[in-house]
Amino acid sequence: MHLKNETILKKFIFLGLSSDPKTQVALFIIFTSVYTIILIGNFLIIVLVLTDANLHTPMYFFLSNLSFLDLCFSTSTLPRMLKDLLSVNKVISYSECVAQMYISLSLGASECALLAVMAYDRYVAICYPLHYTTIMSKMVCVRLAVGTWMCGFFLSASLVTLTLNVNTCGHNVINHFLCEVTEVLSLGCENIIIVELIFYIVGIIVLLIPVTFIVISYVNIIQNILKIASSSGRRKAFSTCGSHTMVVAIFYGSAMASYMKPRSSSLPGTDKVIAIFYAIVTPMLNPMIYTLRNNDVKAAFVKLLRK
Repeated sequence: MHLKNETILKKFIFLGLSSDPKTQVALFIIFTSVYTIILIGNFLIIVLVLTDANLHTPMYFFLSNLSFLDLCFSTSTLPRMLKDLLSVNKVISYSECVAQMYISLSLGASECALLAVMAYDRYVAICYPLHYTTIMSKMVCVRLAVGTWMCGFFLSASLVTLTLNVNTCGHNVINHFLCEVTEVLSLGCENIIIVELIFYIVGIIVLLIPVTFIVISYVNIIQNILKIASSSGRRKAFSTCGSHTMVVAIFYGSAMASYMKPRSSSLPGTDKVIAIFYAIVTPMLNPMIYTLRNNDVKAAFVKLLRK
């Protein structure tokens, strides 16, 4: 496919998070620490789920998928961001920008679908406990996990293709620290109403439909939890679901703030601050939220240390 900008643009220039050298060094130290936490935390969850037989359940299978997604998601953005924080000229090639756009958007969309699947898993576990193992069989879990990845990469391919076919008239300065489709789209110098409409429709599919499904699932979950006679049982159920709702609130809230608002309402620099939450903060917090509030994971960690 011939893309309009391919013969015009050879590179993009990031404005980054700051132009002050001292601030950039401070940010480099902070985000290097954050990236280290992301790598260690999410990798540890994957190892625990693989090695501990008690965690070989649908819930932890999806949790390990979430950790792997977060590892890939953060790696698609943070190393490049760290490099630019120590660079005077924040230049990224056209092909690298395209790759970053597609990979990060695909992983983000896949995470949206996966969080909805995790809500469904909790809904079945709490509302239909006697049929849980039948409904959430191993094959069903694998298909749901594969489906989330396919959904993310398929929808992202269409959005990135649309973005690259928008004529930017040679504009290549991006007020961001990564190649976001929304930022590249904002460089367009032609009428892109149809393209923006398609983006909103896809945004509804990727963001609003899953989050609506999650809300409905948790309304039913809460109703069933309140029927539990045992107070300890209610606390355990709320604890299990509470971690998921915290992840959902942070991830979906920041993603919708970035992708679902009109372009005309964007203030300069706000999108890159919002992006920090769904691209960096969420992958860092996920392991902490799930491990600190989950006795099974903590027990598996203690067991691993004793080996």
